[in-house]
Amino acid sequence: MAATLQPEGVARTLNGHPESEDSTTSPRWSHMNRLLSRQGAYTDPDEYEPGATPLNNISNSRILVIGAGGLGCEILKNLALSGFRHIDVIDMDTIDVSNLNRQFLFREKDVGSPKASVAANFVMKRCPGCTITPHVGKIQDKDEDFYMQFNVVICGLDSIEARRWINATLVSMVDMDNPDSLKPLIDGGTEGFKGQARVIFPTMTSCIECQLDMHAPRAAVPLCTLATIPRQPQHCIEWAHIIKWEEERKDIILDTDDPEHITWLYQTAIQRAKQFKIEGVTYSMTQGVVKNIIPAIASTNAIIAAACCNEAFKIVTSSAPFLGNPGQNNYMLYTGDSSVYTYTFEHQKKDDCPVCGNLPKGITLDPESTLGEFVESLAERPEAQLKKPNLRTEERSLYYSTPAGLEESTRPNLKRKVREILAEGEEFVVNDPSFPEVTLKYVVRYGT
Repeated sequence: MAATLQPEGVARTLNGHPESEDSTTSPRWSHMNRLLSRQGAYTDPDEYEPGATPLNNISNSRILVIGAGGLGCEILKNLALSGFRHIDVIDMDTIDVSNLNRQFLFREKDVGSPKASVAANFVMKRCPGCTITPHVGKIQDKDEDFYMQFNVVICGLDSIEARRWINATLVSMVDMDNPDSLKPLIDGGTEGFKGQARVIFPTMTSCIECQLDMHAPRAAVPLCTLATIPRQPQHCIEWAHIIKWEEERKDIILDTDDPEHITWLYQTAIQRAKQFKIEGVTYSMTQGVVKNIIPAIASTNAIIAAACCNEAFKIVTSSAPFLGNPGQNNYMLYTGDSSVYTYTFEHQKKDDCPVCGNLPKGITLDPESTLGEFVESLAERPEAQLKKPNLRTEERSLYYSTPAGLEESTRPNLKRKVREILAEGEEFVVNDPSFPEVTLKYVVRYGT
């Protein structure tokens, strides 16, 4: 469908006659009009009213695209060519030479410019009827009023942390007395030849935090290797990330989306690499190691972006069943490494989800283990993945990684056995300053 649409405002004719620019009558949109002006094989006759209603919905809906990288470029193009007229895009990054092989909205002259601005201008130039508003900055800098403006939010992010933040924000925005406060979240992600598209209706369906265990935390490099005998450029970067940052900047929360923080890690890693005669440390590699970025493949981005935009089209127009209907499939996986194969399934909502659930999660601990061992395990626990956790019960603080004063006063607890400070059946909570919206609630169970 998208390939048949032409830029609006461009003078052209059909069979020798000028086209009308009316989106409901123009031959330019004939394929979309034909699709939306009749019942389909899968449409619900009680929910879908063919004709002007879905056409107006798609013209008037406001869509937010988070990320203007490999996925974001494809998503913006697809939305504009599918009839969406009001799009916003937010991204804090600038264009790097390494982006040009797959982020097709950018050219060599754009290197160093903000991705959001360049991508918006490129698409608007090719599709003048579409208005794309760029926002250069972090998603965390926007408040709830900003996100409340949109009908649908589409994520094309390369960061689990950013996904967790926007997911928690959209869940917290839901007001049961205001149906417009529920903003569907469409999330796309790629890992090499694999990818996923999922649709989340905050508080109604499984959210990203419910599904966090599907994103396995990366394997840790032994600290002894990082501290004494680094052999690879990645080891130098991890040393700067895990050890040197704690030594020199422990009072500052590391923001992996902040260019100043990445630059500091990069320069520190370079000095470490020179000391051990290791070559290959680059700024892009530093970003990749710290943010656990897996190299992207353009064809996978195109497939996943198409799936995300297809879901947005179905949600806005109700022209076909979409992922995310409660009780139905909400997760699509693409596995291109073994074949061109996709399948969908329903990821269940968890009652003990720290974002959208309301029940504590049972956790089995060895009573003879130390609190410090448990704190270290939180970085690799699939349901947590917290690097700087704070732990407390209702009555007392167990351990605070930040700020420095609280860390120093609670540090002795790290050496104590958990049975000395937590009773079986007792509740405690864990959070991380990087994710203030995420609070893990645990109930202690003792075992071996």
